[in-house]
Amino acid sequence: MTHSPPNPLWGEGSLESLAIGTIRTLAMDAVQKANSGHPGTPMALAAVTHTLWRDFLRYDPDAPDWPNRDRFVLSVGHASMLLYAVLHLAGVKEIDADRMPTGKPAVSLEDIKQFRQFGSKTPGHPEYRITTGVETTTGPLGQGCGNSVGMAIAECALAARFNRDGFNLFDHDIYVLCGDGDMMEGVSSEAASLAGHLGLSNLCWIYDSNHISIEGSTKLAFTEDLGKRFEGYGWKVVHVEDANDTAALASAFDVFGATDDRPTLIVVQSVIGWGSPRAGNEKAHGEPLGEDNVRATKKAYGWPEDSQFFVPDGVAEAFQAAIAERVRPARKAWEATFARYRKTFPMEAAQIDLLREGKLPGGWQAALPSFPTDAIGLASRDSGGKVLNAIAPHVPLLMGGSADLSPSTKTKMTFEGASSFERGDPAGRNLHFGVREHAMGSIANGMALSYLRPYCSTFLVFADYMRAPIRLAAIMELPVTFVFTHDSIGVGEDGPTHQPVEHLATLRAVPGLNTIRPGDANEVVVAWKVALEHSNVPTALVLSRQAIPTLDRKRYAAAEGLQKGGYVLAECKDGDPEIILIGTGSELPLVVAAHEKLRAEGVRSRVVSLPSWYLFEMQDDAYRKHVLPDAVRARLAVEQAGSLGWDRYVGSDGDTITMKTFGASAPLAILQEHHGFTIENVCAIARHIIGKHS
Repeated sequence: MTHSPPNPLWGEGSLESLAIGTIRTLAMDAVQKANSGHPGTPMALAAVTHTLWRDFLRYDPDAPDWPNRDRFVLSVGHASMLLYAVLHLAGVKEIDADRMPTGKPAVSLEDIKQFRQFGSKTPGHPEYRITTGVETTTGPLGQGCGNSVGMAIAECALAARFNRDGFNLFDHDIYVLCGDGDMMEGVSSEAASLAGHLGLSNLCWIYDSNHISIEGSTKLAFTEDLGKRFEGYGWKVVHVEDANDTAALASAFDVFGATDDRPTLIVVQSVIGWGSPRAGNEKAHGEPLGEDNVRATKKAYGWPEDSQFFVPDGVAEAFQAAIAERVRPARKAWEATFARYRKTFPMEAAQIDLLREGKLPGGWQAALPSFPTDAIGLASRDSGGKVLNAIAPHVPLLMGGSADLSPSTKTKMTFEGASSFERGDPAGRNLHFGVREHAMGSIANGMALSYLRPYCSTFLVFADYMRAPIRLAAIMELPVTFVFTHDSIGVGEDGPTHQPVEHLATLRAVPGLNTIRPGDANEVVVAWKVALEHSNVPTALVLSRQAIPTLDRKRYAAAEGLQKGGYVLAECKDGDPEIILIGTGSELPLVVAAHEKLRAEGVRSRVVSLPSWYLFEMQDDAYRKHVLPDAVRARLAVEQAGSLGWDRYVGSDGDTITMKTFGASAPLAILQEHHGFTIENVCAIARHIIGKHS
């Protein structure tokens, strides 16, 4: 393979070669102007991306929200200029936040000149909702790979749900560009393993094997035979020896199109920074080439050396015409088919409309159960499972599962007709992710990006294994429900390795993530309701292993108060409260019991249930001060987790009964006694706080 461009390719000045050169030079110029970025991979993969978009990808630039479009995922997100340049050349039209066309280009030449600048549509890594044509936010390596598996699962599920004889509404493919870094990350291995198991033949990963990492050659840390690894996963593996060989690339894409029983990996050998003095060198990866090197590279390309952001006449027009000629008839035929489908299957068509709008079928809330008062109660994981199975038949595209823990997390759909999504049964709604928490989260995000309403579950202590997809779900505003059970020292004998202590604080710290820790079965009902009603907010439901008493809602405030994040659950009989007791989750009934004991002793206490800090902070100042009035400075929060963050609500004059250490392996009652989660200790601390303020 040559590190400099062969003269015949550029000397003939074909529109194809000019388009490829435009992609390369736009990337070089944008990175140089921004004085930061990653030019090397766009230069290496320009021919790959050009071939895919022009000749294979079913994506109509005039209709970027077409439901049956092929998805293009740039998992190697630092190469964002590769995508921005292609979106510009393809003439992709912008759609706004309401998915309505604006008539503007998704990425103009001026947008490219604003690469990596504040408020631009061309941020350093591709961001979903910011730039039309970006199907998912990527950058943390491997996440796009995981997302793509979710997208492929979603296509299969949508086809099984809505396709009919003569009405093939969903049959699109998912293409992913990934690199050495993606393949080193464990999440891609987890996702690839599951994709191979499921036989997702609509999935094609294009692996840029350039043998370069930031530290130097990949021989430093990555020498495996990747093709054999993927063959072991059950993938079709195709090799392309030169990333600039457009005929070989086209042949590889044809192999993918003809493969109907497994996903495809195309291994493409490339040279990072191709054609530049830094070609094949790690210095081409993550920094501008430098003005002299840019000029030298353009000269090697046969490009005007002093040009900047130069798009030769006719290049964009020819690229767009080739795409339009191939794709637009298919898109219009789909629209005609959907119009006939709407007449023949009006209910299903209406469901598709709702999916595209991010809405759920009307009336599903009527299926929400209610739970009677029960002194023993249910573990909130159990009540959560009951709620899930009550509403799932009425929300057909609610789909999910667990990381091999559904018998423990109670997240398996067991209603009549529920089955598992597996190879040969794409209509199933129970997903078996296996012990793959990281991939599970990124796959769920991909499903949400493709119209489904996914949930996934594991123990709260393993939330750390899926931190990146949780964070990205919040950044992208995706309606994913993360169900975390076994939420505290209530795990008991399993010991500190399985007893989460710091995890609630870290989840609450994620901007835009609605973390809810419901305090009894009826709060669980409202928590699920809130999770599904929010179409642009991910939710973390934090549930217990141990039983929680179901409170008497005739005596105490209705659980619907959870919809505001926090509410006054129980009030003192006369006068203003001397102290406010705050609880969440399994500690809420403990706080209520302490309140009753204090009241019997003549102490005026108020109980506040505060299951969602996120929702509570969304309320206006008047409401928050109604629940937690400034005048009552004596406050006590009780939660079987770390104290971090509680100072916001208890203030400097209050206190917490929280975890100061990790837990231990012991029966729960002993752990609760040891760490102070008893009625007697709550009352004693409450009296002490009151005494300081009297």
